[in-house]
Amino acid sequence: MLLAFWMLPPSSPAQADDPLSDEETAAIAAEAYYYAYPMVLMDVTRQIGTNCATPDPANMAAPMNQFANAPAFPDATFTDVVRANADTLYSTLWFDVSQEPLVIHVPDSNGRYYLLPMLDMWSDVFASPGKRTTGDGEQTLAIVGPHWSGDLPQDVEMIRAPTSVGWIIGRTQTNGKADFANVHQFQAGLKAVPLSKWGQDYVPPQGKVDPRVSHDPPVEQVARMDAAEFFGRFLALTKANPPHANDYPVLARMKRIGLEPGKSFDFAAASPEVKAALSKASATCHEKLTSGLVSAGTRVNSWSMVLPPIGTYGTDYYRRALIAYGGLGANVVEDAIYPVAYMDADGQLFDSGAKYVLHFAKDEIPPANAFWSLTMYNDQQAFADNPLDRYALGDRDNLAFADDGSLTLYIQRESPGKDKESNWLPTPKSGGFSMNLRLYWPKPAALDGNWLPPSVTQR
Repeated sequence: MLLAFWMLPPSSPAQADDPLSDEETAAIAAEAYYYAYPMVLMDVTRQIGTNCATPDPANMAAPMNQFANAPAFPDATFTDVVRANADTLYSTLWFDVSQEPLVIHVPDSNGRYYLLPMLDMWSDVFASPGKRTTGDGEQTLAIVGPHWSGDLPQDVEMIRAPTSVGWIIGRTQTNGKADFANVHQFQAGLKAVPLSKWGQDYVPPQGKVDPRVSHDPPVEQVARMDAAEFFGRFLALTKANPPHANDYPVLARMKRIGLEPGKSFDFAAASPEVKAALSKASATCHEKLTSGLVSAGTRVNSWSMVLPPIGTYGTDYYRRALIAYGGLGANVVEDAIYPVAYMDADGQLFDSGAKYVLHFAKDEIPPANAFWSLTMYNDQQAFADNPLDRYALGDRDNLAFADDGSLTLYIQRESPGKDKESNWLPTPKSGGFSMNLRLYWPKPAALDGNWLPPSVTQR
């Protein structure tokens, strides 16, 4: 349930009247940056992903309220979303339910694993229909806005979105390129129709194309924003996308430096102290997200185990910003976990020119109800170009196991030899790299700490 910004009680007179020190102003400005970051990043991502007249599956773009169904895995040229996966085919949709609900029809998946996590503009997952939660049968859902009231057709399940705008990042299990055609059949059955058109022949309208929209990676675009653009854009977005009910304490603090969701912000009219603090926050907080990503989570062997909160964050705004920076659209842990490695067993950052191995004993194979994979990323958090066009390895590949049930993966730039190429994950041509283990629908052992991934070691 949401508390609209215009219903929030005012700050107490003591809070409003007490002058802020420079240190307090700086602290509030930094907190405001982290609080706002996911929404600004979401909006930049939305602009890129909807800037087309008709669905553009190759670039995972479609007009608002229309699905873009990926026909194939992304390749090394895809940079619109950081840390994309090569395990599933995406079906994404940016929705706007400010005028009326959007009805989503999901076909029977015939046992295939899929999920349709729905994110509000704060990047929190508010619903995750799919095989784990709602089963694999045919179903019809209606996304309604935060204040909508009305009647839905029979057998249509209502899902209330905390914000009027949001993002569905559907993922459907894909067992290699040979499985694409089967997944395409499921994707073709995903339909999005405004409630007023439900049950009728419906042709989606064409979207509007703005040639001014940059297609630079969203994290880079946000990093380039100065304080006036960043905070101005954020507050403009909150007019249609209200804060969460438990955000009141941070909203009260932000109000003391002139930042009020639902109201416009004139940076030029702010005091010199506030302008300086907001400018410093815009310049330094993004850098802290970059450095914080490397040290995020609990480090186990080579891996950072980023466990809850993820997907939903409560009032941990720094964490929410950090996850958005590192991989916007992260699932809740019940759907997937993503142990990430930036360094080897000796604590040295990965170097694409070195040779590494990841050895799983038989009882260390990642425990997942659906499937698992290991994905390679370059130092820009994108896929690394390589001769095999291979960006991930996992349990759906033709891996070679040892007689004792163990598994060794070879992580290096050059081939480890023909006899080992089935287990080879190529590194980038230069620079550093990082890797994600992905466990979809993880088993309890992966969530309660009874399973831990082994270290990555140099050969």
